[in-house]
Amino acid sequence: QSTNFQGIKLLNGNFDYQTSGVSAALADFRINAAKFSGDSLDVDVVVTQSAQQGQLFLSLGGSTLDFGGADSGAITFEVTGSEGSRELSFESGTSLTDIVNAINSFEDVTGVTASAASGATGITLSSTNFGSDEFVSVDVNNEAGITAASAQTGLYGFDAGSVDTTRIAAFNSTAADNGVRDAGQDVNATVNGIQATARGKTLTINTDFLDTEITLTTGAAQTLATSNAFTITGGGADFQLSGEVSIAGRVTLGIQNTSTRLLGNSDVGFLDDLGSGKTFNVVNGDLEDAQKIVSEAISQVSSTRGRLGAFQTNVVASTQRSLSISFENTSAAESIIRDADFAEETASLTRSQILTQASTQILTLANQTPQSALSLLG
Repeated sequence: QSTNFQGIKLLNGNFDYQTSGVSAALADFRINAAKFSGDSLDVDVVVTQSAQQGQLFLSLGGSTLDFGGADSGAITFEVTGSEGSRELSFESGTSLTDIVNAINSFEDVTGVTASAASGATGITLSSTNFGSDEFVSVDVNNEAGITAASAQTGLYGFDAGSVDTTRIAAFNSTAADNGVRDAGQDVNATVNGIQATARGKTLTINTDFLDTEITLTTGAAQTLATSNAFTITGGGADFQLSGEVSIAGRVTLGIQNTSTRLLGNSDVGFLDDLGSGKTFNVVNGDLEDAQKIVSEAISQVSSTRGRLGAFQTNVVASTQRSLSISFENTSAAESIIRDADFAEETASLTRSQILTQASTQILTLANQTPQSALSLLG
């Protein structure tokens, strides 16, 4: 609230970009730099590959574990995700609901969630987040008491999503003993015709004319479509660093509002949600999610500091140094033009004096002969 320069507040959004027509397909977005010659700049996103979670289907053959014959036996398997792994053991007669609840109780440990639709005969295991860094792995460690005649004659793994059916892969209980794994997939898209760098549902581009980070909603990230994400109508800080006033010599910088209500994101929450009486307050709120919000806020502040520092050092300061060197060289050239070279002029004067004296001496010698002849005649 108090950070300012010459009376202008810097971190309250004064130098953030103004936008309009923000698409519902966007969960979050940040504009770090943008330059355009007209009144506005349209930002269009074309999704060419959907984002996916790591996903497996655990077929259990019914709404409860039934190993056939006597109500005995147990199955032990290890669930692994991007956050870690956990080994779970279930006896015959355990319901699907209890298995789902047990897996979900370790969601923060494994990064894997479980779900089962009404009337389902199996469980869908999904990574918490989207992207190629996310995965789900199941490794059966013990099948004691399970017979071939039982309802659970095999486990089946596949991507339950309907978008990428080519990733479907079945495996029997023998393959399950060696573990089965399904990885997620990053969204693939272009932003204003530029191939974006993607991680999960987040797109990033950094060009001379546009530097932005866009996070798509789950539905938009999984749908191959074209959308007008938003329109930039103004804002930002412009610096004209070239000798000619033109868009080519202009650099821009956006400084987002860093208030607590905006630090964070729509997935984990925002920093002001940690306030007294809020959902993630540190007295009796959800402390695990509160920690995620604080981590995201730290990341955003660090990113902003890094951008401002890099802009100051690598753009403004380097241009200033270049101009200082040019000024020094120009001043030196002007000095050479304006000021006489003392040594050169001294040498030139001495040469002229020697030539003058030599000429005078020669004339003196030349005049002596006629004077001698006249003196004889006299």
